[in-house]
Amino acid sequence: MKNFFWPVRVYYEDTDAGGVVFYANYLKFFERARTEMLRAMGYEQDKLIANEGIIFVVRSVQVDYLSPARFNEQLQVSARVILAKKASLTFEQIITRDDDVLCKGSVRIACLDAQTMRPKAIPETLFIVILEQIVNEY
Repeated sequence: MKNFFWPVRVYYEDTDAGGVVFYANYLKFFERARTEMLRAMGYEQDKLIANEGIIFVVRSVQVDYLSPARFNEQLQVSARVILAKKASLTFEQIITRDDDVLCKGSVRIACLDAQTMRPKAIPETLFIVILEQIVNEY
């Protein structure tokens, strides 16, 4: 799947006492990009809950912090599905400032039944869209 990009401005609330983005906030930036990527594909998470009875949750995260982002900087956050399974997706995500890579991560997302909180298959229509984008990358 080709990279999806989402712009993020660093707000004062995103920073620590030293004016650097607090490490956990990079995960929020990752989340925003994944949500906007899903929206760009035509899927809203609230509608997936209401119509399909599913939610997406983070199963695991691996992050490398390479360089700090600071207050008021404009960043680009990418999201790309690198692995799609029946009930999970693995994303490669990168945060950049201009040409500088600030943070890289791998995020595994699980699809759960909203009522039982047990694994549930990703809806077929969404799964097909994701698979088509992965195949079109090659």
